[in-house]
Amino acid sequence: MTSRKIKWTMFVITAIGNFIAMLDATTVNLALYPMSVDLNVTMGQVQWVMIAYMLVLTIFLPFFGKLGDIFKKNQLYSIGFGVFALGAFLSMLAPTFGLLVTARIIEALGASAMLSNAQAIIARIFKNERRGKALGLNGCIVAIGGMLGPSIGGFLINSFGWHSVFFPCIPVAVFGAVFSWKFLPNYVKKRKFKFDYKGFLYFTISLFALLLAISEGHSWGWNSLKIIALGVITLIFGGLFYFTDHKINYPLIDFSMFKIKEFTYGNLAVMTSYMAMFTNSVLLPFYLQEILRYNAFLSGLLILPYSVTLSVVAPISGRLSGKYGSRKLTLMGPAVYILALLIFTTFNKMTPMWLIVLASGIMGIGNGLFQSPSNNAIMTSVRKEELGIASGILALSRNMGNILGVAVTITLFETFREHYLHQHQIYEMAFLNSYHTTMCFGILFGLMCLTFAYVAYKPAK
Repeated sequence: MTSRKIKWTMFVITAIGNFIAMLDATTVNLALYPMSVDLNVTMGQVQWVMIAYMLVLTIFLPFFGKLGDIFKKNQLYSIGFGVFALGAFLSMLAPTFGLLVTARIIEALGASAMLSNAQAIIARIFKNERRGKALGLNGCIVAIGGMLGPSIGGFLINSFGWHSVFFPCIPVAVFGAVFSWKFLPNYVKKRKFKFDYKGFLYFTISLFALLLAISEGHSWGWNSLKIIALGVITLIFGGLFYFTDHKINYPLIDFSMFKIKEFTYGNLAVMTSYMAMFTNSVLLPFYLQEILRYNAFLSGLLILPYSVTLSVVAPISGRLSGKYGSRKLTLMGPAVYILALLIFTTFNKMTPMWLIVLASGIMGIGNGLFQSPSNNAIMTSVRKEELGIASGILALSRNMGNILGVAVTITLFETFREHYLHQHQIYEMAFLNSYHTTMCFGILFGLMCLTFAYVAYKPAK
């Protein structure tokens, strides 16, 4: 096999990890509504199927990113695939809400091992324009996972129930585990493994307390003793984490990297872009199934245009960013998906299918324009020896956006819905008013992304 073929074989195997992560996310997102009905839990509770997954995935990203700089990537990636397959299998069999969340945590550990090292592997084996092309194709493969997820998930939910949505990822993950061990790089610089266990503990406690406060604030009361205590815990352990990592030579997160303007503001732009995306992606399946009364399969088909347009635009924008730079594309992306969010604020009981398809497609175009160029610019801004930890921080930013997007969206939506219900609005009207108001916050997150991208890639005078 030629060197070029070996590189692209490595790329495909690496991208499969991102593929099944997106496939899993889109199918599970579509399944949240039937899960909440079948397991007799509220929308606020069922969100923990996603939040627990993304929380564990996120807090372990720096850990696995550091492991990726020390241990053989083929072994680490293969183990990640295997653990992910185990978690998906247990999720498929979970009979209760508690066991489902536990299985999702196992699944998240495997996903974290893969996602923390994916960008680093791609950035290491490709240079310059080819790196942009590879990152764009990676975005395309991720989009294909997202494209298949709603349609496959909708069909499986309708035919076999929500448990079946976890099945497609299992054979793909087993395949990935075998071929990762065989083809991915097995070279490594022998170094003594040092890990900031205190920092890891502080970071975990702080992030969990923050998410719990955001998720339960509307039900416990924002002025309640529980929420105040969680806020204090977040600040104390967040501060301990920051000051601890500044004093040691092997920090969990190398804060010195944030002296690079493109890296710092680029990661902030990525985080807020995902917050904007999840504002709608979490609520749209509930709107389609609860208000328009569409079945899961039709709902999946109506979400599909997002992934189709993303899969077309992402590789093109990735290649253009490698050739001409990322600045214009990272500004165009948020502007386009803000337009889509504006359209979502007009949705009601009479919204035609063509408008849902149009808005979803525009959202995909905006995300496709932004993600690949932004990832390319962030990874290009650091030194070669920092690619592993930079990849971990980039994935951390992306998943922090996911987590905060889900938690903030559900919290805002339920708070506004309760407010409108107390004003004696009928349920459907309260739902729609809450949906529209929450979309306005999505627009705010999109404007924040646009601002961060402008500052990150503004040419030096």
